[in-house]
Amino acid sequence: MEKAKIHIYCGNGKGKTTAAIGLSVRSCGRGWPVVLSQFLKGSTSGELQVLCSLPDYHYVQAPTATCKFVFQMNEEEKKECRRQVQQHFADTVEAVRQYHAKLLVMDEVLDAVSLGMLDDETLADFLRNRPEDLEVVMTGRAPTPCTDPLADYITCMEKVRHPFDKGLNARKGVEF
Repeated sequence: MEKAKIHIYCGNGKGKTTAAIGLSVRSCGRGWPVVLSQFLKGSTSGELQVLCSLPDYHYVQAPTATCKFVFQMNEEEKKECRRQVQQHFADTVEAVRQYHAKLLVMDEVLDAVSLGMLDDETLADFLRNRPEDLEVVMTGRAPTPCTDPLADYITCMEKVRHPFDKGLNARKGVEF
């Protein structure tokens, strides 16, 4: 059997999470156990309630208690965030094992690495040693030095125009 593939959805455009969620729904519809883990995000996205009602769809709740962006944090807050992200990654790896996942979506994990919250080599080591049948999707602004060469698919979402450029905030039901 050929080893399952690694996908990266990256770029400055909208649609990375949406594409990852779409693939996870497709996989779940084919009877695959799915694990979704979101990094550096709260658990308020509109899709979560629906996704968690699907059979064999598992959401790993992030322990993050802060609503700040990393650039807004002081050093103590960054240290605590780093600890939480590392624990969240460990919980995600455990959920893959526990649920015998065939698809793992790690939303914004690439940004967690680029912001220094998770070690790139730790992520790459997991990818190299994952179960043979585990397809992995990662999202974030850009592939990391260690994940780029491991990816089978890299899709870049390019922003051409976005309402945020005109000062409009994210809209419930569309962006979250």
